[in-house]
Amino acid sequence: MLLVMKKKDLEKLKHNLPLTPGILGRERYFNSSILIPLVKLQNEYYILLQKRAKDIRQGGDICFPGGRVEKSDKSFKHTALRETKEELGIRKKDIKIIGRLDTLVTSYGVVVESFVGLVKKKALNNMVLDPSEVEKTLLVPMSFFKNTKAEVYTLRAEVKPYSIDDEGNKNIHFPAKELNLPLHYQKTWIEKEYQVWVYKYEGEVIWGLTALIINDLLKKY
Repeated sequence: MLLVMKKKDLEKLKHNLPLTPGILGRERYFNSSILIPLVKLQNEYYILLQKRAKDIRQGGDICFPGGRVEKSDKSFKHTALRETKEELGIRKKDIKIIGRLDTLVTSYGVVVESFVGLVKKKALNNMVLDPSEVEKTLLVPMSFFKNTKAEVYTLRAEVKPYSIDDEGNKNIHFPAKELNLPLHYQKTWIEKEYQVWVYKYEGEVIWGLTALIINDLLKKY
């Protein structure tokens, strides 16, 4: 049976179009939410960061508390607060959310929602770290980031329809040749360069998404 678009279908389409555009195909991405915890100590604001446990994915990296958005989470803010409680033991009542940054969509399929929150000073003394996820925490003054020029490097990402395994075999992931697509789609067709910011603080390296988010935060004041 041939399906033809009719007026009622057009009305349904009109009704279902979003009033506020979101992220197309968001369900295909790794959706995450983080908290940027700010703590006031001796008349200066610090960012509370954590070092990931060695034996987990991206172990040893410096990052913000946060993680995957679960189906049971009521909102992105809920995710950020839940993850902060699970990883650092800081309770919701000790955090005041003052706003959020723009949604970050990475080139490798990760979406990050970032919330800025003021953490009560007393909460630092009551932190209970989850050793399976967090090795330790760091308090870095905002003035350090404001007054320190980051080292900037350039990485390159490539998109191609195949990969070469450890034995030298070519594995086809997208049959561009069989689909008779133009030749340039049968090899590497996107080569994108992007910058990476690196900060060094007391023997630790702060880089990647964490440094990118911090740089965006610095532009806000």
